[in-house]
Amino acid sequence: MTLLRKQVLVFRELPPDQLARLQALHDVTVANPRVPAQAAAFHAALPNAQGLIGSSFPIDAAVLDRAPRLEVISSISVGVDNYPLSALHARGSLLCHTPGVLTETTTDTLFGLIMVSSRRLVELALYVREGRWHRNIGEELFGWDVHGKTLGILGFGRIGQALARRLVDDAHDVVILTRDSTRARPDIAGRPVSWDPTAAGGAWTAEIADADAIVNLAGAGIADRRWSDDRKAELRESRISSTRRLVTAVREAARRPAVFLQASAIGFYGTDDSGREIDESFPPGDDFLARLCVAWEAEAHPAAALGCRLVILRNGVVLAPDGG
Repeated sequence: MTLLRKQVLVFRELPPDQLARLQALHDVTVANPRVPAQAAAFHAALPNAQGLIGSSFPIDAAVLDRAPRLEVISSISVGVDNYPLSALHARGSLLCHTPGVLTETTTDTLFGLIMVSSRRLVELALYVREGRWHRNIGEELFGWDVHGKTLGILGFGRIGQALARRLVDDAHDVVILTRDSTRARPDIAGRPVSWDPTAAGGAWTAEIADADAIVNLAGAGIADRRWSDDRKAELRESRISSTRRLVTAVREAARRPAVFLQASAIGFYGTDDSGREIDESFPPGDDFLARLCVAWEAEAHPAAALGCRLVILRNGVVLAPDGG
């Protein structure tokens, strides 16, 4: 069967091999509207475009009005917040996106942070850059071996499950603190242990003294339900109480973990559409998510004073077909 060639507008750079495949089948215009020199070409191509491929640029109702022949948009993204879903539905245009594409990528970041913080690679790199490595380093920079160690994961959602798989495959002893150990995934190795963050003490606290590292990902799903006042309270309580109780258990442990990796989110910085580049030195925002992240991180800060290497992960959005 011969496919009809379509007019395709690519509005974000693609890998060369993928672009070549597309060009072999269709008439392709590449124009990134975020690049000033390409913006005019993007808008000029809209009237004939039957397909759009790209990301990180709002395709709003005004853009759709300029693309009367548009049949499909392929968004190289997890979310769909840059697209007017109701308008696309009304005109019968299809929107495709890539849910789940960042699950393993985010897990890589978590695994990398465990390795970097345990082996003190950042400090050692600075020693080399600053010309301070003149002799053998002191024991304070030795770090500790990760291989074969016991790691506790608190929060067994999408990222927690992916991280558990990765750690078990790498021969680590993984303990999963969960509110319901009977719901453990049979396809994921690891030892589930029941815990209740609202209660003082419990058998789970003994696991803290045996853990070499803790990864705290606990918290109700941000995008699972509408943010009513009750839901906002649940989002906050599920993060604050669990982190506070976990830090208390670390404080009371006879042997404390060397690394405490605490989840947070890029929501820490609030909503910012100014186009400014934001890094970890940027101050927090003042919306609900920003205040939630600030409070969540604050509960983990005492772990550093207890001798743990505290690492804060301000993660982005991770979505998949069955949740996120």
